[in-house]
Amino acid sequence: MATIQFYKRNQGKYTRTITLISAVVLVAIGAYVLGRDVLVRQAVYLRFGVPLLLVAAAGLLMVWIVNRPKSADFLIATEGEMKKVSWSSRKEVAGSTKVVIVTTLIMAAILFVVDMVFAWVFRIMGVMGVH
Repeated sequence: MATIQFYKRNQGKYTRTITLISAVVLVAIGAYVLGRDVLVRQAVYLRFGVPLLLVAAAGLLMVWIVNRPKSADFLIATEGEMKKVSWSSRKEVAGSTKVVIVTTLIMAAILFVVDMVFAWVFRIMGVMGVH
């Protein structure tokens, strides 16, 4: 029996795992839609077998892809860069979100008033008809 050789096994575990799982989940969703919509009237072994085979093949393909040296090195470097990011605290994110919402509401109110003024001026000038 052949064993799988993992390239740089202990590096980039999270990024590689999340990439693998994400790709398989996307293929699983596609396989579900395929089985539900395209293969509806087919035999049970086709309706469930083909999507299952696609998910298994995608899983094996992704294991191979995330362990290729170029792909693995990219994912390892990505994880390394993500560790360098200074993430905002929950309190900072909540405060920033409040500022954005309030600013958006103020801008909407200002644009509403300006729009009403332009509409009034254009009605007086006769450019805009009354509906």
